[in-house]
Amino acid sequence: MSLTVKLWGVRGSIPTPKNLEQERDQRISMLHDFVDSSFYANKDIDGFLFNRFPNKIHGYGGNTACIELNTKTTQIIVDGGSGIRELGYKIMRNKNKGEKKELHILFTHFHWDHLVGLPFFIPFYIPDFTIHLYAVQDELEYVIRTVFKKPFFPVPFEQLGAKIVFHKLAERKEAKIGDVKFTPYELDHPDPCWGYRFEHGKKALAYCVDNECYRISRKELGADLPIYQNVDVLIFDAQYSFDEYMQKVNWGHSSSHIGLEIAMREKIKRVYFMHHDPEATDEDIDILALQTQIYYDFLQEQNNNAKKLPSVDWCFAQEGDEITV
Repeated sequence: MSLTVKLWGVRGSIPTPKNLEQERDQRISMLHDFVDSSFYANKDIDGFLFNRFPNKIHGYGGNTACIELNTKTTQIIVDGGSGIRELGYKIMRNKNKGEKKELHILFTHFHWDHLVGLPFFIPFYIPDFTIHLYAVQDELEYVIRTVFKKPFFPVPFEQLGAKIVFHKLAERKEAKIGDVKFTPYELDHPDPCWGYRFEHGKKALAYCVDNECYRISRKELGADLPIYQNVDVLIFDAQYSFDEYMQKVNWGHSSSHIGLEIAMREKIKRVYFMHHDPEATDEDIDILALQTQIYYDFLQEQNNNAKKLPSVDWCFAQEGDEITV
């Protein structure tokens, strides 16, 4: 029994496609690296590319938040950022003609970067689909109807081909879709935002983006502490460096340093940092990763002395990453 996750969008705040200068600079940098490498003498382009880190080839991605969870029988989508557009195309490619299909989309909150992809999610327009939408917030139906409303979008909600069903989730109460159990827990964000803890068999995943995480201690987290406990994989908001985090109080986003401390305390095995700042280039995120490594090494040194906290596998998430929980 496996739970897999694909990250269709990992950027925060607004979609950020690379501009022409960034694309040019990346290609020039790669050509210089190739010429300076041992692969150049043998003209082994494939070998050079195969041995590059993925973010050096594709970058971290520019689409905003959307993830897809799958088991053998269940599919769940979380958030409708611009990444959901490509997911919609995949769903249509895999759908058999005339097949009736049900989809389930959970929302953390309703800031634009988590909604902007919805009008371009093709299944909304196909009569063979029933699409279930879930949120803790009372205004779910109002928000979705507004997204599909003139003058914001030319196709009004009433003309969508799919059947749309709205579901109100209870705070911190377990719900179930297929063979996946999930529970919403409140995150620290200027507008109400709810992260999700997913469970399938003996595996657990926590999705905690748009989370400033000013409640860090177990006592401060209180009723929301379970979102971090006994979790195999944590997807965590790391939009800022720690210095930026300290300067942008009440902006609703966190730092990898905070995520690492929580992960080590709660014995979380793996952490994926996402919701990358729209101003951050791939090189900027590489620098954040280096700063995180330095801080992690420091924590590990403290661990070796105290012998209390476990190690954690972590990375800065890249659009397209696929995770087996």
